[in-house]
Amino acid sequence: MADLITVDDPDDPRLRDYTGLTDVELRRKREPAEGLFIAEGEKVIRRARQAGYEMRSMLLSAKWVDVMRDVIEDVPAPVYAVSPDLAERVTGYHVHRGALASMQRKPLPEAERLLEGARRVAIMESVNDHTNIGAIFRSAAALGMDAVLLSPDCADPLYRRSVKVSMGAVFSVPYARLETWPRGLEAVRHAGFKILALTPDEKATTIDDAAPHRLERVALMLGAEGDGLSAQALMAADEWVRIPMAHGVDSLNVGAAAAVAFYAVTAGRPQG
Repeated sequence: MADLITVDDPDDPRLRDYTGLTDVELRRKREPAEGLFIAEGEKVIRRARQAGYEMRSMLLSAKWVDVMRDVIEDVPAPVYAVSPDLAERVTGYHVHRGALASMQRKPLPEAERLLEGARRVAIMESVNDHTNIGAIFRSAAALGMDAVLLSPDCADPLYRRSVKVSMGAVFSVPYARLETWPRGLEAVRHAGFKILALTPDEKATTIDDAAPHRLERVALMLGAEGDGLSAQALMAADEWVRIPMAHGVDSLNVGAAAAVAFYAVTAGRPQG
């Protein structure tokens, strides 16, 4: 059973995992280096634990202690009870959900190992917006994608904002980073995947005509908001595909586009 510890000093070193959560640059470097990530809210904390992530500690406002009592009783990690004001002073923002947990990261699998049992894979290039990362993972989980591969410069799926937007779906879909780009795509092709590049370019085949749901193994590449896929990524693809647009709209937000494309890729597959 965890120890319930009341803390009233925002500079208490035991709260170090939670300091400066709004400083994106600091957290982006510090969290992977220290092997931690922050789960926010009751549902996300529970999903992280269900996915097998070890808890380092938990930070709770008083009204959430009873709600999380079963978790407190089940983990050996310390639980810090704080006032909402102190939580805000430590983290840098108002913690609306009243519950934070510092979780231990797991080692990422190698891309080749991840591809072995997969048939439907999403590949992201240079997606650096944490909200988009979270939205894409949520759609990938909901629509039955088997895995996600990230280019070396993609944002961290376990950053607090990504985890929050995904509602913990980042814990449900296995992911890995490709070490080189776009050369790392050769491992995807070698594993038997047809690589489709999602682009609004008029030269692309409509996704309905491409019929990706009929392919044995398909990998769908998505680019960053605004810039889309790079010329190098487009050249590395086997085929370009696009979502048909109406009313003069030329493109969708990458999170919305991903959801539409994932449905086209997985249509007819049994969902687990």
